[in-house]
Amino acid sequence: MSQEEVAIAAIRHALRALRRRHLVEEGAHGPAIAALSSPILSQSSEWKEKAETLELELQQCYKAQSRLSEQLVVEVAESRALKSLFQEKEAGISSLQLELTDARNECSQLKADLEEKIKAVELLISENQELKRQLEIMAAKAKDAEAENKMLIDRWMLQKMQDAERLNEANALYEDMVDRLKASGLESFARQQVDGVVRRSEEGAEFFAESTVPSSCKHRIHAHEGGCASIAFEYNSGRLISGGQDRAVKMWDTRTGSLSRTLYGCLGSVLDLTLTHDNRSVIAASSSNNLYVWDVNSGRVQHTLTGHTDKVCAVDVSKFSGRHVVSAAYDRTIKIWDLQRGYCSNTIIFPSNCNALSFSVDGLTICSGHVDGNLRLWDIQTGKLLSEVAAHALAITSICLSRNGNVVLTSGRDNLHNLFDMRSLEVCGTLRATGNRVASNWSRSCISPDDSYVAAGSADGAVYIWSISKADIVSTLKEHTAPVLCCSWSGLGKPLCSADKNGIICTWT
Repeated sequence: MSQEEVAIAAIRHALRALRRRHLVEEGAHGPAIAALSSPILSQSSEWKEKAETLELELQQCYKAQSRLSEQLVVEVAESRALKSLFQEKEAGISSLQLELTDARNECSQLKADLEEKIKAVELLISENQELKRQLEIMAAKAKDAEAENKMLIDRWMLQKMQDAERLNEANALYEDMVDRLKASGLESFARQQVDGVVRRSEEGAEFFAESTVPSSCKHRIHAHEGGCASIAFEYNSGRLISGGQDRAVKMWDTRTGSLSRTLYGCLGSVLDLTLTHDNRSVIAASSSNNLYVWDVNSGRVQHTLTGHTDKVCAVDVSKFSGRHVVSAAYDRTIKIWDLQRGYCSNTIIFPSNCNALSFSVDGLTICSGHVDGNLRLWDIQTGKLLSEVAAHALAITSICLSRNGNVVLTSGRDNLHNLFDMRSLEVCGTLRATGNRVASNWSRSCISPDDSYVAAGSADGAVYIWSISKADIVSTLKEHTAPVLCCSWSGLGKPLCSADKNGIICTWT
Protein backbone atom coordinates (compact mmCIF):
# COMPACT_ATOMS: atom_id res chain seq x y z
CA MET A 1 0.00 0.00 0.00
CA SER A 2 1.35 3.43 -1.00
CA GLN A 3 1.73 6.34 1.40
CA GLU A 4 -1.13 8.26 -0.25
CA GLU A 5 -3.55 5.37 0.26
CA VAL A 6 -2.48 5.11 3.90
CA ALA A 7 -3.10 8.83 4.41
CA ILE A 8 -6.56 8.65 2.76
CA ALA A 9 -7.52 5.68 4.94
CA ALA A 10 -6.43 7.54 8.08
CA ILE A 11 -8.48 10.59 7.10
CA ARG A 12 -11.58 8.43 6.50
CA HIS A 13 -11.11 6.72 9.85
CA ALA A 14 -10.86 10.09 11.60
CA LEU A 15 -14.08 11.31 9.91
CA ARG A 16 -15.98 8.20 10.99
CA ALA A 17 -14.76 8.64 14.53
CA LEU A 18 -15.93 12.26 14.56
CA ARG A 19 -19.37 11.25 13.27
CA ARG A 20 -19.71 8.56 15.91
CA ARG A 21 -18.70 11.00 18.60
CA HIS A 22 -21.18 13.51 17.27
CA LEU A 23 -23.96 10.96 17.27
CA VAL A 24 -23.10 9.85 20.78
CA GLU A 25 -23.08 13.44 22.01
CA GLU A 26 -26.42 14.14 20.32
CA GLY A 27 -27.91 11.00 21.92
CA ALA A 28 -26.54 12.00 25.32
CA HIS A 29 -27.86 15.53 25.11
CA GLY A 30 -31.21 14.68 23.52
CA PRO A 31 -33.25 14.37 26.77
CA ALA A 32 -31.77 17.58 28.02
CA ILE A 33 -32.67 19.38 24.83
CA ALA A 34 -36.25 17.92 24.99
CA ALA A 35 -36.62 18.96 28.58
CA LEU A 36 -35.43 22.45 27.73
CA SER A 37 -37.81 22.65 24.88
CA SER A 38 -40.81 21.67 27.04
CA PRO A 39 -42.09 24.43 29.15
CA ILE A 40 -41.44 23.16 32.63
CA LEU A 41 -41.92 25.80 35.18
CA SER A 42 -40.19 23.84 37.81
CA GLN A 43 -36.90 23.63 35.87
CA SER A 44 -34.17 25.20 37.82
CA SER A 45 -31.51 27.61 36.67
CA GLU A 46 -28.98 24.80 37.06
CA TRP A 47 -30.37 22.94 34.10
CA LYS A 48 -30.35 26.08 31.99
CA GLU A 49 -26.72 26.68 32.70
CA LYS A 50 -25.95 23.06 31.89
CA ALA A 51 -27.78 23.30 28.58
CA GLU A 52 -25.90 26.48 27.66
CA THR A 53 -22.66 24.83 28.58
CA LEU A 54 -23.41 21.81 26.46
CA GLU A 55 -24.48 23.98 23.53
CA LEU A 56 -21.24 25.90 23.82
CA GLU A 57 -19.27 22.66 23.85
CA LEU A 58 -21.19 21.51 20.78
CA GLN A 59 -20.21 24.68 18.94
CA GLN A 60 -16.61 24.19 19.95
CA CYS A 61 -16.77 20.62 18.65
CA TYR A 62 -18.06 21.89 15.34
CA LYS A 63 -15.22 24.46 15.20
CA ALA A 64 -12.65 21.80 16.08
CA GLN A 65 -14.08 19.58 13.37
CA SER A 66 -13.80 22.42 10.86
CA ARG A 67 -10.19 23.13 11.91
CA LEU A 68 -9.33 19.46 11.62
CA SER A 69 -10.89 19.29 8.16
CA GLU A 70 -8.88 22.32 7.03
CA GLN A 71 -5.73 20.88 8.56
CA LEU A 72 -6.47 17.56 6.86
CA VAL A 73 -6.81 19.30 3.46
CA VAL A 74 -3.55 21.19 4.02
CA GLU A 75 -1.77 18.00 5.05
CA VAL A 76 -3.13 16.19 1.97
CA ALA A 77 -1.86 19.02 -0.28
CA GLU A 78 1.49 18.98 1.48
CA SER A 79 1.61 15.20 1.13
CA ARG A 80 0.97 15.47 -2.60
CA ALA A 81 3.64 18.22 -2.96
CA LEU A 82 6.11 16.12 -0.99
CA LYS A 83 5.26 13.13 -3.14
CA SER A 84 5.94 15.07 -6.39
CA LEU A 85 9.14 16.51 -4.89
CA PHE A 86 10.15 13.00 -3.84
CA GLN A 87 9.55 11.75 -7.37
CA GLU A 88 11.60 14.64 -8.80
CA LYS A 89 14.40 13.86 -6.37
CA GLU A 90 14.27 10.19 -7.32
CA ALA A 91 14.46 11.17 -11.04
CA GLY A 92 17.36 13.53 -10.25
CA ILE A 93 19.12 10.79 -8.31
CA SER A 94 18.65 8.40 -11.24
CA SER A 95 20.04 11.00 -13.66
CA LEU A 96 22.98 11.71 -11.36
CA GLN A 97 23.60 8.00 -11.02
CA LEU A 98 23.70 7.72 -14.83
CA GLU A 99 26.04 10.72 -15.04
CA LEU A 100 28.20 9.24 -12.30
CA THR A 101 28.36 5.97 -14.23
CA ASP A 102 29.32 7.83 -17.42
CA ALA A 103 31.90 9.87 -15.51
CA ARG A 104 33.35 6.71 -13.99
CA ASN A 105 33.53 5.10 -17.45
CA GLU A 106 35.14 8.25 -18.91
CA CYS A 107 37.56 8.44 -16.00
CA SER A 108 38.49 4.81 -16.58
CA GLN A 109 39.02 5.53 -20.31
CA LEU A 110 41.07 8.64 -19.51
CA LYS A 111 43.10 6.67 -17.02
CA ALA A 112 43.78 4.03 -19.65
CA ASP A 113 44.69 6.74 -22.20
CA LEU A 114 46.94 8.40 -19.63
CA GLU A 115 48.75 5.16 -18.99
CA GLU A 116 49.24 4.74 -22.75
CA LYS A 117 50.48 8.33 -23.05
CA ILE A 118 52.87 7.83 -20.16
CA LYS A 119 54.23 4.72 -21.85
CA ALA A 120 54.56 6.65 -25.15
CA VAL A 121 56.34 9.56 -23.38
CA GLU A 122 58.70 7.16 -21.69
CA LEU A 123 59.39 5.58 -25.07
CA LEU A 124 59.99 9.03 -26.63
CA ILE A 125 62.29 9.99 -23.77
CA SER A 126 64.31 6.85 -24.25
CA GLU A 127 64.42 7.44 -28.03
CA ASN A 128 65.40 11.07 -27.47
CA GLN A 129 68.20 10.03 -25.15
CA GLU A 130 69.39 7.53 -27.74
CA LEU A 131 69.22 10.15 -30.49
CA LYS A 132 71.06 12.64 -28.30
CA ARG A 133 73.75 10.09 -27.69
CA GLN A 134 73.99 9.37 -31.43
CA LEU A 135 74.05 13.14 -32.12
CA GLU A 136 76.92 13.60 -29.71
CA ILE A 137 78.76 10.78 -31.45
CA MET A 138 78.04 12.30 -34.89
CA ALA A 139 79.03 15.79 -33.65
CA ALA A 140 82.30 14.40 -32.41
CA LYS A 141 82.83 12.66 -35.76
CA ALA A 142 81.90 15.87 -37.62
CA LYS A 143 84.32 17.86 -35.50
CA ASP A 144 87.05 15.37 -36.21
CA ALA A 145 86.16 15.43 -39.92
CA GLU A 146 86.15 19.24 -39.92
CA ALA A 147 89.55 19.33 -38.27
CA GLU A 148 90.84 16.77 -40.74
CA ASN A 149 89.28 18.70 -43.63
CA LYS A 150 90.86 21.92 -42.39
CA MET A 151 94.20 20.19 -42.12
CA LEU A 152 93.82 18.82 -45.65
CA ILE A 153 92.81 22.25 -46.97
CA ASP A 154 95.79 23.83 -45.26
CA ARG A 155 98.06 21.21 -46.77
CA TRP A 156 96.41 21.69 -50.16
CA MET A 157 96.73 25.48 -49.93
CA LEU A 158 100.36 25.12 -48.89
CA GLN A 159 100.97 22.84 -51.85
CA LYS A 160 99.21 25.26 -54.18
CA MET A 161 101.24 28.15 -52.81
CA GLN A 162 104.42 26.20 -53.30
CA ASP A 163 103.35 25.37 -56.85
CA ALA A 164 102.48 29.02 -57.43
CA GLU A 165 105.83 30.11 -56.02
CA ARG A 166 107.62 27.75 -58.36
CA LEU A 167 105.53 29.03 -61.23
CA ASN A 168 106.19 32.61 -60.13
CA GLU A 169 109.90 31.92 -60.10
CA ALA A 170 109.69 30.59 -63.66
CA ASN A 171 107.59 33.58 -64.70
CA ALA A 172 110.02 35.92 -62.98
CA LEU A 173 112.91 34.46 -64.96
CA TYR A 174 110.92 34.90 -68.15
CA GLU A 175 109.91 38.44 -67.25
CA ASP A 176 113.46 39.40 -66.32
CA MET A 177 114.48 38.43 -69.82
CA VAL A 178 111.62 40.46 -71.27
CA ASP A 179 112.41 43.41 -68.99
CA ARG A 180 116.01 43.50 -70.14
CA LEU A 181 114.84 43.61 -73.72
CA LYS A 182 112.51 46.50 -72.91
CA ALA A 183 115.02 48.45 -70.80
CA SER A 184 116.34 50.43 -73.76
CA GLY A 185 112.78 51.31 -74.79
CA LEU A 186 112.02 52.62 -71.29
CA GLU A 187 115.12 54.77 -71.32
CA SER A 188 114.04 56.45 -74.53
CA PHE A 189 110.54 56.80 -73.08
CA ALA A 190 111.97 58.64 -70.05
CA ARG A 191 113.94 61.02 -72.23
CA GLN A 192 110.77 62.10 -73.98
CA GLN A 193 109.34 63.79 -70.83
CA VAL A 194 109.51 67.58 -71.17
CA ASP A 195 108.04 69.75 -68.38
CA GLY A 196 106.08 66.76 -67.14
CA VAL A 197 104.21 66.37 -70.46
CA VAL A 198 104.88 63.46 -72.82
CA ARG A 199 104.55 64.59 -76.43
CA ARG A 200 105.32 61.39 -78.25
CA SER A 201 106.08 57.80 -77.35
CA GLU A 202 106.89 54.47 -78.87
CA GLU A 203 104.05 52.24 -80.03
CA GLY A 204 101.77 51.29 -77.15
CA ALA A 205 102.82 54.10 -74.79
CA GLU A 206 100.44 56.82 -73.66
CA PHE A 207 100.13 60.34 -75.00
CA PHE A 208 99.71 62.94 -72.29
CA ALA A 209 98.52 66.49 -72.68
CA GLU A 210 97.93 69.37 -70.38
CA SER A 211 94.52 69.04 -68.77
CA THR A 212 91.90 71.74 -68.77
CA VAL A 213 89.32 72.28 -66.05
CA PRO A 214 85.91 71.37 -67.55
CA SER A 215 83.00 73.71 -67.04
CA SER A 216 80.09 72.48 -69.15
CA CYS A 217 78.34 69.21 -70.03
CA LYS A 218 78.84 68.37 -73.69
CA HIS A 219 76.87 65.10 -73.83
CA ARG A 220 74.39 63.46 -71.50
CA ILE A 221 74.18 59.75 -72.42
CA HIS A 222 71.69 57.21 -71.08
CA ALA A 223 74.22 54.37 -71.10
CA HIS A 224 72.98 51.56 -68.83
CA GLU A 225 69.82 50.36 -67.13
CA GLY A 226 70.11 50.14 -63.35
CA GLY A 227 73.30 52.18 -63.00
CA CYS A 228 76.83 52.50 -64.33
CA ALA A 229 79.56 51.43 -61.88
CA SER A 230 82.71 51.82 -63.95
CA ILE A 231 84.08 53.85 -66.87
CA ALA A 232 87.56 54.04 -68.44
CA PHE A 233 89.14 55.75 -71.43
CA GLU A 234 91.18 53.96 -74.04
CA TYR A 235 94.86 54.91 -74.07
CA ASN A 236 95.74 57.68 -76.54
CA SER A 237 92.07 57.96 -77.48
CA GLY A 238 88.84 59.74 -76.68
CA ARG A 239 86.80 56.53 -76.79
CA LEU A 240 85.13 55.64 -73.49
CA ILE A 241 84.39 52.13 -72.12
CA SER A 242 81.50 51.71 -69.64
CA GLY A 243 80.04 48.82 -67.64
CA GLY A 244 76.77 48.67 -65.75
CA GLN A 245 74.13 46.74 -63.94
CA ASP A 246 72.64 45.55 -67.24
CA ARG A 247 75.65 43.19 -67.72
CA ALA A 248 76.77 45.02 -70.85
CA VAL A 249 80.11 46.67 -71.66
CA LYS A 250 79.72 49.55 -74.09
CA MET A 251 82.17 51.67 -76.09
CA TRP A 252 81.31 55.35 -76.75
CA ASP A 253 82.66 58.06 -79.04
CA THR A 254 82.91 61.03 -76.66
CA ARG A 255 83.18 63.50 -79.54
CA THR A 256 79.66 62.71 -80.74
CA GLY A 257 78.19 60.89 -77.74
CA SER A 258 77.26 57.92 -79.92
CA LEU A 259 77.57 54.21 -79.16
CA SER A 260 80.40 52.51 -81.06
CA ARG A 261 80.10 48.90 -79.90
CA THR A 262 78.54 46.68 -77.23
CA LEU A 263 80.37 43.71 -75.73
CA TYR A 264 78.17 40.87 -74.49
CA GLY A 265 78.90 37.73 -72.50
CA CYS A 266 79.12 38.96 -68.91
CA LEU A 267 76.81 36.99 -66.59
CA GLY A 268 76.66 39.55 -63.79
CA SER A 269 76.75 43.26 -63.07
CA VAL A 270 79.98 44.97 -64.13
CA LEU A 271 81.62 46.40 -61.00
CA ASP A 272 84.97 47.50 -62.48
CA LEU A 273 86.82 47.38 -65.79
CA THR A 274 90.21 48.13 -67.32
CA LEU A 275 92.03 47.94 -70.67
CA THR A 276 95.36 46.58 -71.76
CA HIS A 277 97.97 49.14 -72.75
CA ASP A 278 97.53 48.41 -76.46
CA ASN A 279 93.70 48.84 -76.28
CA ARG A 280 93.24 45.35 -77.71
CA SER A 281 91.54 43.76 -74.67
CA VAL A 282 88.88 44.88 -72.20
CA ILE A 283 88.74 43.15 -68.78
CA ALA A 284 85.62 43.42 -66.59
CA ALA A 285 85.11 42.43 -62.94
CA SER A 286 81.66 40.98 -62.33
CA SER A 287 79.26 40.17 -59.53
CA SER A 288 79.12 36.63 -60.98
CA ASN A 289 82.48 35.91 -59.24
CA ASN A 290 84.30 35.90 -62.60
CA LEU A 291 86.39 38.17 -64.81
CA TYR A 292 85.71 38.48 -68.52
CA VAL A 293 88.30 39.35 -71.18
CA TRP A 294 87.08 40.58 -74.59
CA ASP A 295 89.01 41.04 -77.79
CA VAL A 296 88.08 44.55 -78.88
CA ASN A 297 88.53 43.89 -82.59
CA SER A 298 86.29 40.81 -82.74
CA GLY A 299 84.02 41.69 -79.82
CA ARG A 300 84.28 38.12 -78.52
CA VAL A 301 85.15 36.85 -75.05
CA GLN A 302 88.74 35.62 -75.05
CA HIS A 303 88.88 34.33 -71.49
CA THR A 304 86.57 33.80 -68.54
CA LEU A 305 88.81 33.92 -65.48
CA THR A 306 87.28 31.79 -62.71
CA GLY A 307 88.59 31.18 -59.22
CA HIS A 308 87.00 33.75 -56.93
CA THR A 309 84.20 32.57 -54.67
CA ASP A 310 82.48 35.95 -54.23
CA LYS A 311 81.78 39.03 -56.35
CA VAL A 312 84.84 40.57 -58.02
CA CYS A 313 84.83 44.30 -57.29
CA ALA A 314 88.18 45.56 -58.63
CA VAL A 315 90.52 44.79 -61.53
CA ASP A 316 93.64 46.32 -63.09
CA VAL A 317 96.18 45.33 -65.74
CA SER A 318 99.90 45.97 -65.68
CA LYS A 319 100.90 48.91 -67.88
CA PHE A 320 104.44 47.59 -67.97
CA SER A 321 103.89 44.16 -69.48
CA GLY A 322 100.21 44.08 -70.43
CA ARG A 323 100.26 40.41 -69.51
CA HIS A 324 99.45 40.42 -65.83
CA VAL A 325 95.99 41.16 -64.49
CA VAL A 326 95.19 41.60 -60.80
CA SER A 327 91.70 41.27 -59.32
CA ALA A 328 90.15 41.62 -55.86
CA ALA A 329 86.95 40.00 -54.63
CA TYR A 330 84.85 39.84 -51.50
CA ASP A 331 86.27 36.39 -50.73
CA ARG A 332 89.21 38.29 -49.17
CA THR A 333 91.65 37.34 -51.91
CA ILE A 334 93.67 39.12 -54.55
CA LYS A 335 94.45 36.98 -57.57
CA ILE A 336 97.16 37.57 -60.15
CA TRP A 337 96.33 36.24 -63.61
CA ASP A 338 98.42 35.45 -66.65
CA LEU A 339 96.38 37.05 -69.44
CA GLN A 340 98.12 35.16 -72.23
CA ARG A 341 97.48 31.75 -70.73
CA GLY A 342 94.23 32.59 -68.94
CA TYR A 343 94.96 31.14 -65.50
CA CYS A 344 95.74 32.34 -61.95
CA SER A 345 99.46 32.50 -61.18
CA ASN A 346 99.26 33.66 -57.55
CA THR A 347 96.73 34.27 -54.78
CA ILE A 348 97.09 36.68 -51.88
CA ILE A 349 94.89 36.21 -48.81
CA PHE A 350 94.19 39.13 -46.46
CA PRO A 351 91.93 39.79 -43.43
CA SER A 352 89.79 42.66 -44.80
CA ASN A 353 87.81 42.84 -48.05
CA CYS A 354 89.40 44.88 -50.83
CA ASN A 355 87.36 47.55 -52.67
CA ALA A 356 89.98 48.95 -55.07
CA LEU A 357 93.44 48.15 -56.40
CA SER A 358 96.03 49.28 -58.92
CA PHE A 359 99.38 48.21 -60.38
CA SER A 360 102.42 50.34 -59.78
CA VAL A 361 104.11 51.85 -62.83
CA ASP A 362 106.86 49.21 -62.84
CA GLY A 363 104.29 46.40 -62.56
CA LEU A 364 106.01 44.84 -59.54
CA THR A 365 103.78 46.20 -56.77
CA ILE A 366 100.04 46.05 -56.14
CA CYS A 367 98.29 48.88 -54.26
CA SER A 368 95.06 47.79 -52.56
CA GLY A 369 92.44 49.74 -50.59
CA HIS A 370 90.39 47.85 -48.02
CA VAL A 371 87.17 48.05 -46.04
CA ASP A 372 89.15 48.59 -42.82
CA GLY A 373 90.48 51.86 -44.29
CA ASN A 374 94.06 50.63 -44.80
CA LEU A 375 96.21 51.06 -47.89
CA ARG A 376 98.42 48.03 -48.51
CA LEU A 377 101.29 47.37 -50.91
CA TRP A 378 102.03 43.80 -52.09
CA ASP A 379 104.91 42.20 -53.95
CA ILE A 380 103.49 40.65 -57.11
CA GLN A 381 106.08 37.87 -57.29
CA THR A 382 106.05 36.67 -53.68
CA GLY A 383 102.61 37.86 -52.62
CA LYS A 384 104.08 39.29 -49.43
CA LEU A 385 102.88 42.48 -47.75
CA LEU A 386 105.47 45.22 -48.31
CA SER A 387 103.92 48.06 -46.31
CA GLU A 388 100.64 49.22 -44.86
CA VAL A 389 99.18 52.51 -43.67
CA ALA A 390 95.85 53.56 -42.12
CA ALA A 391 94.67 55.82 -44.93
CA HIS A 392 91.05 56.48 -43.91
CA ALA A 393 88.80 56.18 -40.89
CA LEU A 394 86.27 54.26 -42.99
CA ALA A 395 86.45 52.02 -46.06
CA ILE A 396 88.61 52.95 -49.03
CA THR A 397 86.53 53.16 -52.21
CA SER A 398 89.04 54.15 -54.90
CA ILE A 399 92.75 54.03 -55.78
CA CYS A 400 94.33 55.98 -58.63
CA LEU A 401 98.06 56.40 -59.43
CA SER A 402 99.60 59.52 -60.88
CA ARG A 403 101.21 59.38 -64.31
CA ASN A 404 104.73 59.11 -62.89
CA GLY A 405 103.65 56.60 -60.26
CA ASN A 406 105.04 58.59 -57.33
CA VAL A 407 101.65 59.60 -55.91
CA VAL A 408 98.60 57.47 -55.18
CA LEU A 409 95.13 58.97 -54.68
CA THR A 410 92.78 57.22 -52.25
CA SER A 411 89.12 58.08 -51.60
CA GLY A 412 87.19 56.84 -48.58
CA ARG A 413 83.75 56.68 -47.03
CA ASP A 414 84.97 59.34 -44.57
CA ASN A 415 84.54 61.76 -47.55
CA LEU A 416 88.27 62.50 -47.75
CA HIS A 417 90.59 62.19 -50.75
CA ASN A 418 94.19 61.62 -49.65
CA LEU A 419 97.37 61.80 -51.71
CA PHE A 420 100.20 59.48 -50.57
CA ASP A 421 103.84 59.36 -51.56
CA MET A 422 104.31 55.84 -52.93
CA ARG A 423 107.89 55.62 -51.64
CA SER A 424 107.18 56.47 -48.00
CA LEU A 425 103.36 56.15 -47.77
CA GLU A 426 103.23 59.58 -46.13
CA VAL A 427 100.29 61.88 -46.75
CA CYS A 428 101.28 64.69 -49.10
CA GLY A 429 97.82 66.18 -49.45
CA THR A 430 94.21 65.92 -48.31
CA LEU A 431 91.27 67.12 -50.38
CA ARG A 432 87.80 67.74 -48.97
CA ALA A 433 84.76 69.85 -49.77
CA THR A 434 81.54 70.80 -48.04
CA GLY A 435 78.75 68.73 -49.58
CA ASN A 436 81.08 66.16 -51.15
CA ARG A 437 79.93 62.75 -49.92
CA VAL A 438 81.23 59.47 -51.31
CA ALA A 439 78.23 57.56 -52.67
CA SER A 440 79.24 53.89 -52.36
CA ASN A 441 82.01 51.44 -51.48
CA TRP A 442 83.09 51.46 -55.15
CA SER A 443 82.95 55.19 -55.92
CA ARG A 444 85.93 55.87 -58.22
CA SER A 445 87.84 59.17 -58.34
CA CYS A 446 90.65 60.04 -60.75
CA ILE A 447 93.73 62.20 -61.33
CA SER A 448 94.06 64.31 -64.47
CA PRO A 449 96.67 63.18 -67.04
CA ASP A 450 99.03 66.02 -66.13
CA ASP A 451 98.72 65.25 -62.38
CA SER A 452 97.29 68.72 -61.72
CA TYR A 453 93.69 67.97 -60.75
CA VAL A 454 91.54 65.43 -58.93
CA ALA A 455 87.93 64.71 -59.91
CA ALA A 456 85.45 62.90 -57.65
CA GLY A 457 81.71 62.34 -57.74
CA SER A 458 79.35 62.93 -54.84
CA ALA A 459 76.10 61.52 -53.50
CA ASP A 460 74.38 64.85 -54.26
CA GLY A 461 74.95 64.36 -58.02
CA ALA A 462 77.80 66.87 -58.33
CA VAL A 463 81.34 66.33 -59.62
CA TYR A 464 84.00 68.15 -57.59
CA ILE A 465 87.37 69.11 -59.08
CA TRP A 466 90.33 70.07 -56.90
CA SER A 467 93.67 71.62 -57.80
CA ILE A 468 96.38 69.40 -56.32
CA SER A 469 98.84 72.24 -55.93
CA LYS A 470 96.30 74.55 -54.23
CA ALA A 471 94.40 71.75 -52.41
CA ASP A 472 91.22 73.66 -53.14
CA ILE A 473 88.07 73.35 -55.25
CA VAL A 474 88.41 74.86 -58.72
CA SER A 475 85.12 73.66 -60.20
CA THR A 476 81.84 71.99 -59.26
CA LEU A 477 79.95 70.35 -62.10
CA LYS A 478 76.21 69.81 -61.68
CA GLU A 479 74.24 67.85 -64.25
CA HIS A 480 73.52 64.47 -62.64
CA THR A 481 70.29 63.86 -60.72
CA ALA A 482 71.58 60.72 -58.95
CA PRO A 483 74.71 59.91 -56.91
CA VAL A 484 77.84 59.92 -59.07
CA LEU A 485 79.71 56.61 -58.85
CA CYS A 486 82.81 57.07 -60.99
CA CYS A 487 84.93 59.58 -62.90
CA SER A 488 87.53 59.10 -65.65
CA TRP A 489 89.77 61.63 -67.37
CA SER A 490 90.92 61.14 -70.95
CA GLY A 491 94.67 60.86 -71.43
CA LEU A 492 94.36 63.52 -74.12
CA GLY A 493 93.58 66.09 -71.40
CA LYS A 494 89.85 66.25 -72.14
CA PRO A 495 87.07 65.33 -71.81
CA LEU A 496 86.26 64.30 -68.24
CA CYS A 497 83.47 61.74 -67.94
CA SER A 498 81.27 60.82 -64.97
CA ALA A 499 78.58 58.15 -64.44
CA ASP A 500 75.78 57.86 -61.88
CA LYS A 501 73.44 55.35 -60.28
CA ASN A 502 70.79 55.92 -62.96
CA GLY A 503 73.17 54.81 -65.70
CA ILE A 504 73.70 58.34 -67.06
CA ILE A 505 77.16 59.29 -68.39
CA CYS A 506 78.08 62.97 -68.73
CA THR A 507 81.04 64.21 -70.78
CA TRP A 508 82.52 67.49 -69.55
CA THR A 509 84.64 69.95 -71.54
